[in-house]
Amino acid sequence: MLVDKRILIGIGGGIAVYRVAELVRLLIRQGATVRCVMTRAAQQFVAPMTFEALSGEQVYTQLFDLTQEREMGHIRLARWADVMLVAPATADLLTKSAHGIAEDLLGTILQARRGPVLMAPAMNAAMWESDATQRNIGILRERGVRFVGPDAGELACGEEGMGRLSDPEILMGAIYHAACPQPLAGQRWLVNAGPTFEEWDDIRYLGNRASGRLGFYIARAAAARGAMVDLVAGPNTPATPYAVTRHDVRSAADMLAACTSLSDGRDMFIATAAVGDFRFAERHSGKLKRGDTDRMTVELVANPDVVAQIASLTNRPDRIVAFAAEREHHVEHARQKLRDKGVDAIFANDAGRMGEADGGGWWICGEKTLDIESMPKWQLAERLLELAMNMTHQTE
Repeated sequence: MLVDKRILIGIGGGIAVYRVAELVRLLIRQGATVRCVMTRAAQQFVAPMTFEALSGEQVYTQLFDLTQEREMGHIRLARWADVMLVAPATADLLTKSAHGIAEDLLGTILQARRGPVLMAPAMNAAMWESDATQRNIGILRERGVRFVGPDAGELACGEEGMGRLSDPEILMGAIYHAACPQPLAGQRWLVNAGPTFEEWDDIRYLGNRASGRLGFYIARAAAARGAMVDLVAGPNTPATPYAVTRHDVRSAADMLAACTSLSDGRDMFIATAAVGDFRFAERHSGKLKRGDTDRMTVELVANPDVVAQIASLTNRPDRIVAFAAEREHHVEHARQKLRDKGVDAIFANDAGRMGEADGGGWWICGEKTLDIESMPKWQLAERLLELAMNMTHQTE
């Protein structure tokens, strides 16, 4: 996902430093080259050796390193990176950066930096909400600095509130977003993902094993390329990707209502959700008792076909990609669905692999079919996004 991308991470002094170590590991796994600059305060929490071991690169700590500064090391580092992230961005770091204070290596790099800069704040809630911090954030935003988080939750000081460092997966998504070209800028995309659950009583439901990961990855990839993305997410879909607007739903009816309300004016609808075909004819309150019987018969009624109904709207999205999970005759059944639903393309996959981390299948558009081998779902999402963006160049 980040192959050949050069990421510079400025590490501030806060307890959240340990989560930055996890971020570095994630970035390396995605093919990025990562270099770290640590403040003196950051080194009180984690030793530079930790980040050297994780990144395989020298960790920079000193402004007055004679060898580096003879070569203007802070300028070279500032220009080397495709994306720069400061995490945790403490209140002290925000103040110094906003007011141009360059008393250490990280401060000088921030003043010399001309490319994308992201800041991921982490601090006590009172510090985050203070007038001074908010003014400094406003100054930095005006200069083009993008902020990721913070999140609300339990803080290291034991209090609850806004100030937690965003999850490393979210930070990685923000870096990915900043590193990508923006061919979809100005477009509006709708993606649905995950399973739907149909309630039988207050305890039990009818559902399926869909994980929502593929839709999550497609939404993330589209947003990273500049699209304004709404994600309609069924239960258990992973956390909201960076720069994506999320709408949580539970049942097929909820999914249809949300997708219908969001479909007007969309350039693309990617329908990855595994919407349940049936729901219970009767929904019971409380917990339905088993009683003395050894067998029970329930009546199911068909759910609406979400994709077909969206495709039939007069204000339907410009392009619609459906998904078909099949156990046999995958291409034949998917091609029939392509015609019946009135969509532009369909991706067929094996229902027996639902919920797995890897995926593959068959992309069908018009009369052409492309066999896509099994790969990690984040990589499959990138491939499907590429095909969706350019439906006129499908391969047999």
